Amino acid sequence: MVVLPHLRKMLLASSLLIAPALSLPALAAPATPAAHAATAMDSAVKATLPNGLRVVIVPDRLAPVVQTQVIYLAGSAAAPNGFPGTAHALEHMMFNGSKALSRDQLSTVSARIGNVSNAFTTEDTTQFYFQAPAHYLDLLLKIEADRMRNVLLTDADWTHERGAIEQEVARDLSMPFQRYTIALNRALFAGTPYEHDALGTRESFDKTDAKLLRGFYDSWYQPNNAILLIVGDVDPATTLDKVRNQFSAIPSGKLPARPVVEPAPVEAQTIKIDSDYATGILSIAYRMPGSQSPDYAAAQILADVLASQRGALFALVPQGKALGTEFSYNARVHAGVGSALAAFPKGQDPSTLLGEVRSILETIRQKGVPADLVEAAKRKEIAALEFNANGITDLTQSWADALAYSGVNSPADLVKAYRGVTLEQVNALAARLLDPAHAVTGILTPSGGKSPQIGGAKGPESLLPPPSKNIALPDWAATALADLPKPEPLSLPARYTLKNGITLLVQPEHVSHTIRLYGSIRHNSYLQQPKGKEGVADLTSDLFLFGSTSHDRLAFAAALDALASDANGGISFSLSTLSANFDKTLALLAENELHPAFPAQAFMILKQQAIAAQAGVLQSPGYRFQRAVAKALAPSDDPSLRETTPQTLASISLADVQSFYKAAYRPDLTTIVVIGDITPEKAKASVESAFDTWSATGPQPVVDLPARPQSKHSQAVIDDPGRLQDSVYLAQTVASGVKNPDRYALEVGNEVLGSGFSSRLMQDLRVRTGMVYTAGSDFAWSANRGAFMISYGSDPDKTNRARDAALHNVTSMQSSPVSDDELLNAKASILRAIPMERASFGGIAGQYLSLIDLGLPLTEPDERAKAVYAMSAKQVQDAFHHWVRPEDMAQIIRGPAPK
Repeated sequence: MVVLPHLRKMLLASSLLIAPALSLPALAAPATPAAHAATAMDSAVKATLPNGLRVVIVPDRLAPVVQTQVIYLAGSAAAPNGFPGTAHALEHMMFNGSKALSRDQLSTVSARIGNVSNAFTTEDTTQFYFQAPAHYLDLLLKIEADRMRNVLLTDADWTHERGAIEQEVARDLSMPFQRYTIALNRALFAGTPYEHDALGTRESFDKTDAKLLRGFYDSWYQPNNAILLIVGDVDPATTLDKVRNQFSAIPSGKLPARPVVEPAPVEAQTIKIDSDYATGILSIAYRMPGSQSPDYAAAQILADVLASQRGALFALVPQGKALGTEFSYNARVHAGVGSALAAFPKGQDPSTLLGEVRSILETIRQKGVPADLVEAAKRKEIAALEFNANGITDLTQSWADALAYSGVNSPADLVKAYRGVTLEQVNALAARLLDPAHAVTGILTPSGGKSPQIGGAKGPESLLPPPSKNIALPDWAATALADLPKPEPLSLPARYTLKNGITLLVQPEHVSHTIRLYGSIRHNSYLQQPKGKEGVADLTSDLFLFGSTSHDRLAFAAALDALASDANGGISFSLSTLSANFDKTLALLAENELHPAFPAQAFMILKQQAIAAQAGVLQSPGYRFQRAVAKALAPSDDPSLRETTPQTLASISLADVQSFYKAAYRPDLTTIVVIGDITPEKAKASVESAFDTWSATGPQPVVDLPARPQSKHSQAVIDDPGRLQDSVYLAQTVASGVKNPDRYALEVGNEVLGSGFSSRLMQDLRVRTGMVYTAGSDFAWSANRGAFMISYGSDPDKTNRARDAALHNVTSMQSSPVSDDELLNAKASILRAIPMERASFGGIAGQYLSLIDLGLPLTEPDERAKAVYAMSAKQVQDAFHHWVRPEDMAQIIRGPAPK
């Protein structure tokens, strides 16, 4: 959804926020990105083993990291009749042990290689991934080869896993948009395998047993129905030999007939959902082509045009008619869903906005779309392939989508498809698809209504014994993981302080022909906004959407389109561009950042939108939940409790915005990180030239909140009758900021307590008892403040039992040392995750910006690694005993009242 930053907070519905405020625009000429994309794909090695397993190996040297992804070409659409969640259930059970590794051994191995592993189920596929330092590739291949045919699937394990998966169902069905999506699928795909959501239902899980799961596994989890993707810092030829050694002995299997998806014509209808969101959302949805349809590329271009910032749908936002808009396209293999969405203030009748959206779509259906937006969308899709090389996870998923969904040989094949799309094809598709006679309208009204009834969960019938704190690994795994990696200094970026005070960091990376810039101005709205003018910081940031004094909103977007670039101004600013267009894109970004237009008419529209939306925000359960957490941790006069209200927004003038901009937007509080296909010298010269006129006046403002007193035990319940499940925070302050002398010991201890599947909280609250789907803990730090928090979600009748179990685990951290194996797991997880934190341009820049914001040196990760490597169990115990106070934990619940 294209929304303004403060409206993103208001929606409190992250599943809707799909498109950025300025989408990646088009290229000046399609030939350039096509050539770049082909170069990025040329080094991939592809092979099909005699048993039918398709193998694709894509080298990427960004970090010494590898990601594997095993894609089984069977998802929820292949489930037996009456059991729509079978594929999802089997996904869970694949982590419950196989012949080579038990459940506890698998979670231990995962922890020791960095704790980055998971899976997801869609209508058409089930996908399992691991990420680890590259030299653990052999380990990952052995795990996946064993799981391919040797998973255990016992009734006892399913009994306990069922409790967790039913909690996942309750969590997702507590989300209004998920409930709408389920109803939409039924309307668009009635009578087909796509009718059911991939999540599954509690009723079907209660009927499921190990025999059913075994049948699905034996039918579909065969090498000739799978794709193995390996992406990262690997040698393709050597890696292919390793794959052959691990997977060749697995025999192929006879596959069942694939599900047929032939939906009947859609009848126009309206779906109404009660919502606990801060704003209302309306949707007009259509059935669209699937990803393997000949019309897929044209449909994607149509969707991009409809979502364009220069399009009529987005124009509803600056016109003051909608709080945010979006056009999303989700293509399954055999069919897809396209949805136009718009947000409106709570309490407003959506009929006028609905009429506006319908009118826009009908005009496009009858008259077509602008030719220049079609060409821009084509170039945008081509350019996006080049940017995927900037993150190992993005590159992996790009290949997975191309192979498993689009049915092509590589993402580069999509370039040809996009380049071949014509204006006539797009307009013909719009005329056929955007027919109001076959549209499904959805209206999500913020009302806090009752939650749907989905049946009660039986839960596990008995408890598993607690796992041993010393898990013995098989020799092949124990040997591979025997030693902790010794800390090695990380490479540092070139660092400059420009004459106006800007801190510039430059890190050359040549994995693609692109450059990304990330900028951040140190600030604190709680401290910098004048009293009575709360909300001025967000309004100031939102106004950057309207361009500069030289280019208005549309001209600015068009200029970026011509360069295949993305640029966003504000308190945090950024750009993404092909290397050749860096200087021109940087000039536009600097123009927006240093000379924002701040047009008076746009200010009045945004102000009125913010006033209308904020009333709903203050009443929304999501906001009240976060507010209750803040109140539990801070005294009543704390700056962090300052609140934006309709009244404070109403008092803000354009002069207040301009004054805030002048005071808060300062080069001497700004850090810029440039990463990509550029030299430090070139980046420095370009940034100096673009920002040389920016200067600061007056003393620097205070941007760090002061220390706060220790919090005490309290309880708060935020009533949210629209939810099935309680969301629970247990929280307290920690009497120190980020320079806490025991911060690293607390981090190691937290890894044992609540980080990852092998943690005590997950083992105790999920694996043994099935009380929750996820549970975790963490320490949060700022310059002068610290906080410790445990979070979980559970059925209301399990909330207090889960709390007691969680607090028992905290006290055990204080009363006795963690075991040798737990300490080893925690240290290994932290140390081996360090390279994975830098496996994308965004990860690298995020780490640098965070360190500078906290006042820490760029060498801090090296000091952290050394401290973790040398950490003892006694240091961990002493730190938890000194800093954590279980008796002072506040409990904040959002959901139906506990039973």
